[in-house]
Amino acid sequence: MNIQSNGSTVFFDGSCPICTAEINQYKALTPKTEIQWLDVTEPNFIPPDGQTKEQLMQRFHVLNNNAELLSGAAAFVYLWEQLPGWRRLAVIRKIPGAMEVLEFGYTNFLKVRPLIQSFFTKN
Repeated sequence: MNIQSNGSTVFFDGSCPICTAEINQYKALTPKTEIQWLDVTEPNFIPPDGQTKEQLMQRFHVLNNNAELLSGAAAFVYLWEQLPGWRRLAVIRKIPGAMEVLEFGYTNFLKVRPLIQSFFTKN
């Protein structure tokens, strides 16, 4: 899968049921700008220059329309700015210290994500 040249590109872990559920909610909305959704677990996925599939699976990433690769909380807030219903939440970026708190929360979520995922994948 190639990355489009216009709009934004969201890289997500399609093997994660939590991630997939969240991405499906976002996909159901009409974004402000064009968004390409790339599941990094797809066999034909080709990572952008300077990145590996493993790096992109470890954290949420968005390539914005300025070709800047955002990660973690910054990637989420950028995506929220593009989506109706989520734009109001994105204004949190303007509160001093909010991005640091969001990043702290996201980093700690990543530590427990495997445990949470195990509840979704049990037979």
